[in-house]
Amino acid sequence: MGGVREMRLAVTAEDYRDALRFYRDALGLREIATWVSPDGASRVTLLDAGRATLELSEPAYAAYIDEVEVGRRVAGHVRVAFDVDDVAAVATRLAAAGASVIAAPVETPWRSLNARLEGPAGLQLTLFQELGPA
Repeated sequence: MGGVREMRLAVTAEDYRDALRFYRDALGLREIATWVSPDGASRVTLLDAGRATLELSEPAYAAYIDEVEVGRRVAGHVRVAFDVDDVAAVATRLAAAGASVIAAPVETPWRSLNARLEGPAGLQLTLFQELGPA
Protein backbone atom coordinates (compact mmCIF):
# COMPACT_ATOMS: atom_id res chain seq x y z
CA MET A 1 0.00 0.00 0.00
CA GLY A 2 1.42 3.39 -1.01
CA GLY A 3 1.65 6.11 1.60
CA VAL A 4 1.57 9.87 1.55
CA ARG A 5 5.02 11.42 1.18
CA GLU A 6 4.13 15.10 1.54
CA MET A 7 1.25 17.28 2.61
CA ARG A 8 1.10 20.53 0.66
CA LEU A 9 -1.19 23.39 1.63
CA ALA A 10 -2.01 25.22 -1.62
CA VAL A 11 -3.07 28.84 -1.10
CA THR A 12 -4.20 31.30 -3.78
CA ALA A 13 -3.02 34.79 -2.83
CA GLU A 14 -4.56 37.82 -4.54
CA ASP A 15 -1.42 39.79 -3.60
CA TYR A 16 1.22 37.14 -4.38
CA ARG A 17 4.21 39.44 -3.80
CA ASP A 18 2.94 40.53 -0.38
CA ALA A 19 2.18 36.94 0.65
CA LEU A 20 5.62 35.76 -0.54
CA ARG A 21 7.35 38.58 1.32
CA PHE A 22 5.41 37.74 4.49
CA TYR A 23 5.69 33.95 4.54
CA ARG A 24 9.21 33.68 3.08
CA ASP A 25 10.94 36.79 4.37
CA ALA A 26 9.13 37.64 7.63
CA LEU A 27 8.11 34.17 8.85
CA GLY A 28 11.28 32.60 7.45
CA LEU A 29 9.94 29.73 5.35
CA ARG A 30 12.71 28.58 2.99
CA GLU A 31 11.98 28.85 -0.74
CA ILE A 32 12.20 25.44 -2.41
CA ALA A 33 11.13 26.19 -5.98
CA THR A 34 9.31 28.71 -8.15
CA TRP A 35 7.55 28.01 -11.44
CA VAL A 36 6.50 30.65 -13.96
CA SER A 37 3.58 30.27 -16.34
CA PRO A 38 4.44 29.85 -20.06
CA ASP A 39 3.47 33.47 -20.77
CA GLY A 40 5.57 34.71 -17.83
CA ALA A 41 2.60 36.47 -16.26
CA SER A 42 2.13 34.39 -13.10
CA ARG A 43 4.05 32.29 -10.60
CA VAL A 44 3.77 29.67 -7.91
CA THR A 45 6.37 29.26 -5.16
CA LEU A 46 6.90 26.32 -2.81
CA LEU A 47 8.01 27.22 0.71
CA ASP A 48 9.39 24.69 3.18
CA ALA A 49 7.39 24.80 6.40
CA GLY A 50 9.10 21.83 8.06
CA ARG A 51 7.22 18.68 9.02
CA ALA A 52 3.54 18.71 8.08
CA THR A 53 0.71 17.28 10.13
CA LEU A 54 -3.02 17.37 9.56
CA GLU A 55 -5.04 18.40 12.61
CA LEU A 56 -8.70 17.41 12.36
CA SER A 57 -11.11 18.88 14.92
CA GLU A 58 -14.76 18.48 15.60
CA PRO A 59 -16.52 21.88 15.45
CA ALA A 60 -16.99 22.00 19.23
CA TYR A 61 -13.28 21.35 19.83
CA ALA A 62 -12.31 24.00 17.26
CA ALA A 63 -14.52 26.42 19.19
CA TYR A 64 -12.75 25.36 22.40
CA ILE A 65 -9.34 26.08 20.81
CA ASP A 66 -10.55 29.53 19.74
CA GLU A 67 -11.90 30.17 23.25
CA VAL A 68 -8.53 29.25 24.82
CA GLU A 69 -6.39 31.18 22.32
CA VAL A 70 -8.59 34.18 21.57
CA GLY A 71 -11.54 34.24 23.99
CA ARG A 72 -14.19 33.81 21.28
CA ARG A 73 -14.90 31.87 18.07
CA VAL A 74 -12.92 33.50 15.24
CA ALA A 75 -11.43 30.84 12.93
CA GLY A 76 -13.01 29.48 9.82
CA HIS A 77 -12.69 25.85 8.83
CA VAL A 78 -8.94 26.22 8.08
CA ARG A 79 -6.30 27.60 10.43
CA VAL A 80 -2.56 27.20 9.85
CA ALA A 81 -0.35 26.53 12.88
CA PHE A 82 3.43 27.02 13.01
CA ASP A 83 5.68 25.61 15.74
CA VAL A 84 8.24 28.35 16.49
CA ASP A 85 11.05 28.85 19.02
CA ASP A 86 9.81 32.17 20.46
CA VAL A 87 6.11 32.95 19.99
CA ALA A 88 6.29 36.51 21.29
CA ALA A 89 9.25 37.48 19.08
CA VAL A 90 7.78 35.87 15.95
CA ALA A 91 4.35 37.43 16.58
CA THR A 92 5.97 40.86 16.94
CA ARG A 93 8.00 40.35 13.75
CA LEU A 94 4.94 39.22 11.78
CA ALA A 95 2.85 42.13 13.08
CA ALA A 96 5.56 44.50 11.87
CA ALA A 97 5.40 42.71 8.50
CA GLY A 98 1.66 43.35 8.19
CA ALA A 99 -0.13 40.59 10.09
CA SER A 100 -3.11 41.53 12.23
CA VAL A 101 -2.75 40.33 15.80
CA ILE A 102 -5.97 38.64 16.90
CA ALA A 103 -4.69 37.51 20.30
CA ALA A 104 -1.42 37.90 22.19
CA PRO A 105 0.44 34.81 23.42
CA VAL A 106 -1.45 32.77 25.99
CA GLU A 107 -0.49 29.58 27.83
CA THR A 108 -2.87 26.78 26.86
CA PRO A 109 -4.14 23.82 28.89
CA TRP A 110 -2.11 21.55 26.58
CA ARG A 111 1.17 23.23 27.71
CA SER A 112 2.00 25.44 24.78
CA LEU A 113 2.26 29.19 24.35
CA ASN A 114 -0.02 30.22 21.48
CA ALA A 115 -0.65 33.50 19.63
CA ARG A 116 -3.25 34.09 16.90
CA LEU A 117 -2.73 36.31 13.85
CA GLU A 118 -4.33 36.99 10.47
CA GLY A 119 -1.76 36.78 7.69
CA PRO A 120 -1.79 37.52 3.96
CA ALA A 121 -4.07 35.51 1.67
CA GLY A 122 -6.72 35.42 4.41
CA LEU A 123 -4.93 32.77 6.47
CA GLN A 124 -5.57 32.67 10.19
CA LEU A 125 -2.33 31.65 11.90
CA THR A 126 -1.59 30.08 15.25
CA LEU A 127 2.00 30.44 16.38
CA PHE A 128 2.80 27.90 19.07
CA GLN A 129 5.73 27.08 21.29
CA GLU A 130 5.78 23.82 23.26
CA LEU A 131 6.42 24.45 26.96
CA GLY A 132 7.08 20.88 28.09
CA PRO A 133 5.88 19.21 31.29
CA ALA A 134 4.40 21.34 34.06
